[in-house]
Amino acid sequence: MTPKSIVAFIMAALLSVGGSYLAVGWIESRSEELVNATLLDGGHDWAEVNVDGLQVLLNGTAPDEATRFRVVSAVGRAVDPDRIVDDMGVRVSEPTAAPKFTVEMLRNGDGVSLIGLIPAEAERDAFTDTIERLMDNSGKVTDMLETAAFPTPRGWDAAIEFATQALDDLPRSKISVSADRVEVTAISESPEDKRRIETYLARRAPSSVQLIMNITAPRPVISPFTLRFELNGEQASFDACSADTSQTRNAILRSAASVGTLPERPTCAIGLGVPSPNWAKAVDVAMKGLKQMGGGSLTFSDADITLVALDSTTQATFDRVVGDLDATLPEVFSLHAVLPEKIVSDGTVPEFVATHSPEGSLQMRGRLPNDAVENIVGSYARAQFGSENVYLATRDDPALPRNWPVRVLAGLEALAMLESGVVTVQEDYLELRGVSGSKTASNDVSRLLAGKLSDSANFEIAIRYDELLDTTLNIPTPQECVDRINGILAAGKIVFEPSSAEITEVAGRTIDAIAEIAKQCERTQMEIGGHTDSQGREIMNEELSQQRADSVLLALQQRRVRTRNLSAKGYGEAVPIADNGTEAGREANRRIEFKLLTDARAAATDDTAEDTGEAASSEQTSEDAEGAEATSEQN
Repeated sequence: MTPKSIVAFIMAALLSVGGSYLAVGWIESRSEELVNATLLDGGHDWAEVNVDGLQVLLNGTAPDEATRFRVVSAVGRAVDPDRIVDDMGVRVSEPTAAPKFTVEMLRNGDGVSLIGLIPAEAERDAFTDTIERLMDNSGKVTDMLETAAFPTPRGWDAAIEFATQALDDLPRSKISVSADRVEVTAISESPEDKRRIETYLARRAPSSVQLIMNITAPRPVISPFTLRFELNGEQASFDACSADTSQTRNAILRSAASVGTLPERPTCAIGLGVPSPNWAKAVDVAMKGLKQMGGGSLTFSDADITLVALDSTTQATFDRVVGDLDATLPEVFSLHAVLPEKIVSDGTVPEFVATHSPEGSLQMRGRLPNDAVENIVGSYARAQFGSENVYLATRDDPALPRNWPVRVLAGLEALAMLESGVVTVQEDYLELRGVSGSKTASNDVSRLLAGKLSDSANFEIAIRYDELLDTTLNIPTPQECVDRINGILAAGKIVFEPSSAEITEVAGRTIDAIAEIAKQCERTQMEIGGHTDSQGREIMNEELSQQRADSVLLALQQRRVRTRNLSAKGYGEAVPIADNGTEAGREANRRIEFKLLTDARAAATDDTAEDTGEAASSEQTSEDAEGAEATSEQN
């Protein structure tokens, strides 16, 4: 080969390689442009393109497998599919979130409807069987529940159990349940029943559940419409208050605040049965008149008004104010005004005194007109208080006023509305003092006496409300307090570290349960007793038991339990309940026990008992002073 041929061959080779290089570069650039345009048009900006010669490399993380496939297909339409190298990944999918589990329970006279979504683990059939047993064939159960195969959320079982118990007690209700929330909408029979339901639910709701209550009660029918207001100097108070609307109630309370100082905002029952649209105006006018007199009492019974001035009021002031009231009171209202003489009880004023003790006995002393009235009074008392509880020791006095029997029977009827108390009846005056577990007792007694005594409604009442006696609050009795706590201890003992007063972590849950009961029993005097087995020295066992009782007391304080009613005492090995010769017996003897020290319900009426004793003593002295022979009737 000649030199010229060699040069020509080399030049041809160089031109061929250069042309090929330029062609590949153009193909790479063109392919990258086409693929990028395709990706942008499809909205796949997450994908990355690299072209290496004829190969088109796809990188990036696709949100799912379907999107990755769509990208490969779209790029395959822009370039030869054989050139595509798929290096794309797929994002790991997150587990599907559990749905919101909720149940709505609707109950009425026809039955129960269940609507909602529950976990598959919740055993739907067992749940509906529980509702059917609750209904006890008194109505059908409509099951519209759905299930989902997800784990039962925390708190779900406790919420469902609580809601089912609530449904059992509420025949007309809607209860919405989720794992952390229970909403109860229900209709109660009365305001008292409303309070009972709210207290019952609040005390039994699990701590993990937010409880929302919407309990409605119908307005009571008030008859007669009653208001009882007293003013002594600047001090004002309500024994009873009634209104037909919230506007009327607010107007009455504003009027009371304008004439005197109220110790606290009083309650005013709103009900049906207003006697006049001018009720609030009449109350305002009468209160201002009472203020002008310097004090006294007002009793409204429908349209009848009784005003009793203070015995220190002058006749001129009394006549002037009563005249102004007669002129300014709205029509239909009738005013009866009384300027009483100073009331004394020195044995010369005829009296009848009835004492109802906290234990249930009723003693009646004083004067009655004759044997026939005595028989009527005795029969009525036995019907109200029980035959075995009545003691009657009175003397005959034919000179008593004609309305004396009515006043005595009205006083006994009012006394029967209290837990305990004493009623004193005089010719122009009646006084009732006592204790009740009803917040409406003053209202109810005032309404009764205003209706029974009519124009002679000069009476005073002093009724103390004691929540310990309120049956609507479901407060446990002292014995129930101790029994419930010891029941918790029987189910799960308070365990201490060996030879130590340190409470174990497991026992903390038992203390939590005891604390919830103890918070309801803060007026029950109880002793926390610590006990050991007989192993070791007696003095050391006594010290250890005292330290353990003190530890329980401290643990309750840390759980916000008021412990003024609790005391701690260590008994050591002195009070065994099992054989110390066996391991099981020694285990039983190592224990904490609660013991009842006093009956708090009896203590709640101590004040009344003291008043009762004074009244009975006063009456007996009066009878002795007159030298009267008492006729006794013991039943």
